[in-house]
This record gives sequence, C-alpha cells and structure tokens, in this order.
Amino acid sequence: MKAYSVNPQSKKIEELDIKMQANTVYTFFSSILIDELTSLKGHIIYSDANAVSEGNTPFFMGEQLIVGKALIVGKNGMEEVDAFISEDELKSLINYDIPLFYIDTFKLLKGSDINLYRLFQIENDEKTELNIEWVLYVFSIADDATKNYFLTELEKSEDKQQTLQKMALLAFNASQS
Repeated sequence: MKAYSVNPQSKKIEELDIKMQANTVYTFFSSILIDELTSLKGHIIYSDANAVSEGNTPFFMGEQLIVGKALIVGKNGMEEVDAFISEDELKSLINYDIPLFYIDTFKLLKGSDINLYRLFQIENDEKTELNIEWVLYVFSIADDATKNYFLTELEKSEDKQQTLQKMALLAFNASQS
C-alpha cells in the first residue's frame, strides 16, 4: 500500500510501500498511543500521541498542527487504501517554520502527558468540547503580552492539563465577546 512518511526533524517526505496489518502503525511509531487525524481529505494522518511529551519537532500540514513524524495513508470509507495525494501536493501543504510561541510552549510541555487532540469540556453557559491544539492556536494569534501571560502561567504550573483547560476557558470567553 502506498503511504507517505513525513519527518519534520529531517524535513523529508518519503514514499513508502507498506503492508497494512493490525500492528503496522504501532510498529511505525514504536508506540501504542496513536492519534488519527482526518484533516487531509481522503486520507488518515497518523501521529504518535506521545510526541509532545517526548519533545518531538512540530510542523503544520495545511492548518493542522502535528508533532513528530506522521504516516499518511488513503482512506475510502472505513478502509485504508493507497495514499493518492501527490508528493508535490503534500510538500506544498507542509510548513516546517514554526512560530516561536509554539516552540516555547512545547518546551514547557515536554515530559507532560499532554495530547493535542484529546477533547475536554469547558463549562460556561453551556458545555463545549475543545482540544489543546485549539488553545495553542488561539493564543498563538494573541498579542505578545497575552502570549507571555500564557507561557508564564504554563511554566509555573504543576498540572499542565489543568492550566491549559483554564486557558481554554479564557480563550473561549474572549472569542465570545
């Protein structure tokens, strides 16, 4: 099966011929905790759910923030199929230039059990599900003082998940006004 591997550390995309079996993705990442992202139409982007904790290199694929290596395969309904995006098109979607805010944040999250995509609920007038990727995006577009506040609070925090959820509520409330 045709697949692509994206390595943000070496900044290389490699076309792979893999045999999809029950343990193929787990073997690729040497991990049993895998995230499945569907932001690339007709494809699945697999990434290591431990990548933030391990301090792996982040990159963007389109607007999707990914940390560490990615494995991309095609998807037709529930079935995995050959990746059909061209390598040139994939290259055009990838951006290895990560803003300093993200780099500083990931340094503070190294060693934590933070997962970018795991949903959590915030409660305001109603319950809303968000993820850490959204929180980081919102703060990345904030002014410098707000970014510094975010980084300072995160650095002081012993419970990174709780702090990020607090920041999610602040960001959500600000986006509603």
